[in-house]
Amino acid sequence: MVDLAFLLVTFFMLTTKFSPEEVVVVDTPSSISELKKPESDLVTISISKDKRIFFGIEGQQAARQALVEMGKKHRQPAFTEQQIRAFVLLPSFGMPMNRMGQFLAEDSEGRKALAQPGIPIDSLDNQLGDWILNARLANPNVKAAIKGDNDADASTVQRVIQTLQDKKVNRFYLVTDMENKPAA
Repeated sequence: MVDLAFLLVTFFMLTTKFSPEEVVVVDTPSSISELKKPESDLVTISISKDKRIFFGIEGQQAARQALVEMGKKHRQPAFTEQQIRAFVLLPSFGMPMNRMGQFLAEDSEGRKALAQPGIPIDSLDNQLGDWILNARLANPNVKAAIKGDNDADASTVQRVIQTLQDKKVNRFYLVTDMENKPAA
């Protein structure tokens, strides 16, 4: 029995996938919905309470392709292989394209220390829309999820939803915390 217990403990230790450290802490609202977001092929748009937008792409190949295409579109110098490797390992980011090269050149501790201003979503420079489009081109099966803070500005959330709709993403997930169903 002891051997079996050690085998099980070893199995769970080796197969456990830890959740990556979040760039910004988002306190999501609660709901009673039992629908779950997909485990793969997901882009996550996080909205902090101070109106900053963060974007995360699952899948290293899709993230690589999206970064390269974003660099071309925004006329950034070509990213080095080291910068691309650093980018595909990021769980999410909130850096505008004009500072992305400098951000990715930092080591992991340097990136954590940098204050990320968020991805621009204004009408003249809607980089969030470009990220969504390039993520969908890199992986046509990708689904979108919005993870908004409980105290997030409603107009910012509406702007993110409008950006998704402008890019023809009309089905998306709203990430919430589970709460007990009310008694009938």
